[in-house]
Amino acid sequence: MIVREALIVIDYTNDFVAPEGRLTCGEPGQNIEGRLVSILQQFHRQEQEIFFAVDVHEENDPCHPETALFPPHNIRGTSGRDQYGKVQTFLDELGAEWPAHIHWHDKTRYSAFAGTPLELQLRERGITHLHLVGVCTDICILHTAVDAYNRGFALTVHEDAVQSFNPDGHTWALAHFKNCLGATVVSD
Repeated sequence: MIVREALIVIDYTNDFVAPEGRLTCGEPGQNIEGRLVSILQQFHRQEQEIFFAVDVHEENDPCHPETALFPPHNIRGTSGRDQYGKVQTFLDELGAEWPAHIHWHDKTRYSAFAGTPLELQLRERGITHLHLVGVCTDICILHTAVDAYNRGFALTVHEDAVQSFNPDGHTWALAHFKNCLGATVVSD
């Protein structure tokens, strides 16, 4: 069986990573930038599928469940939704027309699968193995990993390219990926 792989970059936005981000994991998230960019560039050079799964919220949305849990973040049309640092530079250098192997999905829930065409696009491309990077390990990475597992995808989580604002949650999630989802957890 041919294993086709894809990279999912989850929520590596200014609001989640930058020092002035509205719900930032701060320095731990900033410290993974180099490794995340290295993985991103590797997939790009090999023209492997890359999916950006990016949290989006509407200003003052009283119906969204996160409104009661977190301060406003990743509001549509704000720079808080831009990718952080060198990841945004990578996208800017692609120009207005991205190569066919790079995709962007707005998501309104923790999982990159919830309410997006991600699964359909993965299946159309014969993808069987997902690599996960981004933030937050114990929230959006976790929920995406569980959904991927339940849909039959093999998983690799890049320990040195995921992070959280909750160190205990980060550590717990890494063990959960390996012990409960059968994911390969790697570090360069």
